[in-house]
Amino acid sequence: MAPGSRSALQMRLDEIAGLLEGVSRHAGDGDVRYEREGIPFAVVTGERAAFRLTPDIARAALRTPDVKPSDRGPGWVELVPGHLDVFTVDRAVSWFESAARHAGD
Repeated sequence: MAPGSRSALQMRLDEIAGLLEGVSRHAGDGDVRYEREGIPFAVVTGERAAFRLTPDIARAALRTPDVKPSDRGPGWVELVPGHLDVFTVDRAVSWFESAARHAGD
């Protein structure tokens, strides 16, 4: 992916972020961080994404394909899709919305 270009996953999550109240987007050095009330809840780097989830949702997410614990800390999971299909994007959107809803809990 060329520098400055957005992945399909990032474009979709940007769309969702624009629909959620209080969510801000911060582009960094190769990644995009999403926050609610100053609390980071998702980070996208290319076709990879990390989400800060509640413990029960994080446990369930870790049982799905292409997901592993993130080194960002407790509750964070990382989606590393081998192939980005509609089902993977749908899961990412669900986790993104949940993470945004629970940011700060």
